[in-house]
Amino acid sequence: MKCAAVLGATGVLCAILCACQRGPVAPLGLPPPPGTASTAQADLGRKLFMDRRLSANNTMSCAMCHVPEQGFAANELGTAIGVNGRSLRRNAPTLLNVAYVGSLFHDGRESTLERQAWAPMLNAAEMGNRSVQSVAAKIGAMPDYAGRFEAAFDGRGPDRATIGAALAGYQRTLVAANARFDRWRYGHDAQALDGAEQAGFAVFAGKGRCIACHTVGARAALFADGAFHNTGIGWARSQAPPRRTAVRLADGVFAELDERDLRAVSDPPQADLGRAEVTHAPADRWAYRTPSLRNIALTAPYMHDGSLATLEEVIDFYQRGGIDNPLKDRLLQPLQLSEVDKRNLAAFLRSLTGDNAVALARLARRERIDHPIPVAPSAGLAVRVDAVPK
Repeated sequence: MKCAAVLGATGVLCAILCACQRGPVAPLGLPPPPGTASTAQADLGRKLFMDRRLSANNTMSCAMCHVPEQGFAANELGTAIGVNGRSLRRNAPTLLNVAYVGSLFHDGRESTLERQAWAPMLNAAEMGNRSVQSVAAKIGAMPDYAGRFEAAFDGRGPDRATIGAALAGYQRTLVAANARFDRWRYGHDAQALDGAEQAGFAVFAGKGRCIACHTVGARAALFADGAFHNTGIGWARSQAPPRRTAVRLADGVFAELDERDLRAVSDPPQADLGRAEVTHAPADRWAYRTPSLRNIALTAPYMHDGSLATLEEVIDFYQRGGIDNPLKDRLLQPLQLSEVDKRNLAAFLRSLTGDNAVALARLARRERIDHPIPVAPSAGLAVRVDAVPK
């Protein structure tokens, strides 16, 4: 059967099969993507990702926490803000290269992007929807989605499977590699990294011991081991909240607030046991998934709680060997890095930005975000979405 001779839904299926037979193209520095979606599915997923109407009150989209221009993370906030201004426990992780992540969320509680996509939509503090059925019915009633699901999923409308698959399909397109490091190590371009960056990689792979968790292979580098480690940050927060907290007001502008000030304007601190909340194993308390270091220059602040604002702070944290506690990972030991070593290491980390990260953000912003708000029969007048700050 020749693909060009087949029309309609069968033609889409044939195109996908032909692509699978050729095999997905591996971007420089990464292995072949572990899953693909049709163009129609990924485009539909991008539309859903950017659509605030997926939240209960029509104000929160996936892109509100995973901001395309900020490495599909959130630079302004240590921990994310959900529906109606609710405080969340953890930092919004980047979605760049999430296709390669086997254990999703900081605690690894989901194993597929299809299931992961529903977690924030149904979380009362994140997007606040009451059920899968309510989300599917809402999407199905929106004129701008008419026929989109049916075209992408062989006649099947919006439901748990197709909505999850569309969002997952889009997220799997967020592959950002071919960084300058990749061109140097895997493309054999000796000029792609300068001397300081090459020295920084030597620190990374040598006395800095970063490579023990942020793995680099002979043909590709995920810069993550897929495992969970206790660095001490979660443990320290569980012992006592910081007496004073630096709150970012603008780029480079911070105000220090004490506990009394914070209680007046925020929810009380929430307990967080990390991986142990999934496994129920005491030994997993305060362990969190190793994040990839790819595109790390775009995705500050760092750690599962966003408590470290800069790469320099992260390096200093590991220089000290993390925070001692009874369950701290044995891999963490104090380092003996000079100031030059630390500067070179930071320079190397900034060489890990994929050359298409900006293009991925621009593509996301092609989606319309000022849709009319659907009005439930008993809801009265709706608030226009363009009245909500962007």
